[in-house]
Amino acid sequence: MVSVRAATIHDLMGMQACNLFCLPENYQMKYYLLHMLSWPSLLYVAEEMCSKKIVGYVLAKIDEDSEGIHGHITSLSVLRSYRKLGLATKLMRNTLEAMREVYDAEFVSLHVRVSNRAAFTLYRHVLGFEIHDVEKGYYADKEDAYDMRKELKANSQVNKKKKQTDDNEAAANALEDLKETNFTDGAKKAAEAEEDAEDGPETMAEDNLEKVEATAGASPEANSAGKKKKKKKK
Repeated sequence: MVSVRAATIHDLMGMQACNLFCLPENYQMKYYLLHMLSWPSLLYVAEEMCSKKIVGYVLAKIDEDSEGIHGHITSLSVLRSYRKLGLATKLMRNTLEAMREVYDAEFVSLHVRVSNRAAFTLYRHVLGFEIHDVEKGYYADKEDAYDMRKELKANSQVNKKKKQTDDNEAAANALEDLKETNFTDGAKKAAEAEEDAEDGPETMAEDNLEKVEATAGASPEANSAGKKKKKKKK
């Protein structure tokens, strides 16, 4: 049986051994110690309970720069014989929660080889990371890396930038729609004006003719009625 727990300084040797066995990206012991002393709440291990062997770990840190406070996953590894047990997911979720709750991090970043499809699937489809950039020749063997990020807070700088981009796109689309609407309305009005201009003289002539005919037809009766009224008065 394997348990996931917070790492202690006594686990560093086991974490380094796991790293050397699984990954080509290796670190000196002082690098593990730096993480433990600086960000102890971000380090977790998966331990085989019977043998007390470290079979997986996550090494993480906190950075603060122009993008705000954010976490970074330095290294994640699980021994091959202990994979597909959900250990990597548990390790990552514990660390992400600590970044959010302890350090109030706005987002978390990591790098992964473009050829590592298993890790990419975990980060993208299970944990919800998104590709932020592709860094050419990032690794020692010149392989490219995906720079992936995940928002930890709704009001993070990453989310603000994304929202601003979405708002700008929405505004641009609305402006285009408005231009199309104005163009359509203007074209319609111009067509109506042109139609009125073409039909105008004929329509006016017909209206005048109707008025003349109406007046001519009513005049005799009106004159006769007027004469009768004058006779009665006399």
